Amino acid sequence: MPGEFDLIAKYFTRPTATAVLGVGDDCALIKPSSGMELAISTDMLIAGRHFMPSDGPGTIGHKSMAVNLSDLAAMGAKPRYALISIALPNADGSFLKGFAGGFFGLAQKYGVEVIGGDTTRGGLLTINVTVIGEVPPGQALRRDAAQPGDEIWVSGTLGDAAAALAHHQGRLLLETEQAVQCFPRLFVPSPRIELGLALRSIAHACIDVSDGFAADLGHILERSNVGAEIQFENLPLSNALEPMRENSDVQDCVLAGGDDYELIFTAPADIRDSLQALGKDLNLRLTHVGRITAELGLRILHHGQPMSLTHTGFDHFGT
Repeated sequence: MPGEFDLIAKYFTRPTATAVLGVGDDCALIKPSSGMELAISTDMLIAGRHFMPSDGPGTIGHKSMAVNLSDLAAMGAKPRYALISIALPNADGSFLKGFAGGFFGLAQKYGVEVIGGDTTRGGLLTINVTVIGEVPPGQALRRDAAQPGDEIWVSGTLGDAAAALAHHQGRLLLETEQAVQCFPRLFVPSPRIELGLALRSIAHACIDVSDGFAADLGHILERSNVGAEIQFENLPLSNALEPMRENSDVQDCVLAGGDDYELIFTAPADIRDSLQALGKDLNLRLTHVGRITAELGLRILHHGQPMSLTHTGFDHFGT
C-alpha cells in the first residue's frame, strides 16, 4: 500500500509556475502581485453531508474546488492558489486518480496552482480546501455595502441542485428530462469567476448562493443593515423547474435549497442596461429580482402576496 508521501507525490503534486515554492516543504511560499490584496477562503466537505460516498470521484474533486472558487467569485477576486487537506478511509488509487482529475481540471481552467496541504487516514472521507485570490485594494465585493434603492440581481438559475437532491432522496418527483437537466448543477457546479471579476467596479454588495437564496441574501441585509423586497415570480428558474414554479416543494428548493453557487449582488438602478449587456457578453443569465429597502427585513412577494418561509436555508447546526 502506498504511503502518505507517495500519495501526495502521485496525485497532488503539480508544477507551479508562479509560486516561489509549492508542494514538498513545510510551507509554501507565494509572492502576491504588486499592489494586490489577498482574498482567502476555506471550506470543508464531508461524505454523507456535502456529497454521497457513492458519487463519482471526479465530481467530488470538481465540487471540492468549485465551492471554494465560488467564494472568490463572490469577492471579485482572481483565483491564484489552493491548498488541500484530505482524510481518507483508505488509499484507493482509483478514487484518488478520479478525484485529482476533477479537482485539478477545474483548477487548471482558472489558473489555480495547488501549493500544499495534508493527507491522513480517517474513518470518513473529509476534504478541506483553502483558496487564495487577489483583488485590487478597495475593489473587493463585500456583504456590507448594499444601499437602499439598489436593485437586487442574481446570476443563472435557482433551485436546480436542491431539486436534484430532493429527487434523489424521494422528496420531489422529477421527470427524467428534468432530472437530466438538474443533476449536473448538483454534481459539477460552475463558479461564477468571470462575473465576479466584472462586477468589481459596478456592484455594491455580493454573495454566492451556497446555503439558500433567502439565507444568503439575508447575510447581505444583516451586514449592510438594510432590508429587501423580492418578487418570487421574477426569480430565475431553469426550463426544468419553471413548469413547477407553483409547487411548494420546488419553491422551497428555489428559496432555501442552496448549492446553486450563483451570485446575488446589488447595484444602482441606473446601471441596469449595463448589467443586461454584461450578461450577454458573458452568455450568462442575469436577472433583476427585487430591491434593497431602508426598512429592515426580507419580504418575498408572490403575485403581490407575502410568502412565509419555514426555513431560509441550510444550517449545519440547525434543527
